[in-house]
Amino acid sequence: MATPSNKNSKSHKRNRRGHIGLNVPNIMLDQTTGEYRVAHRVSPSGVYNGKQVIEKK
Repeated sequence: MATPSNKNSKSHKRNRRGHIGLNVPNIMLDQTTGEYRVAHRVSPSGVYNGKQVIEKK
């Protein structure tokens, strides 16, 4: 079993993990409704790709 010979500093560890971070959601402005929504998702009003797919009660 491999064991480290020296302790890695905090900066060395954080530099190695620099690619691990928060993902920002892809928010876009819907052209038909004018609402902000996440890409490739149904808008809060039920419109997707310019068509009404969900009826609001």
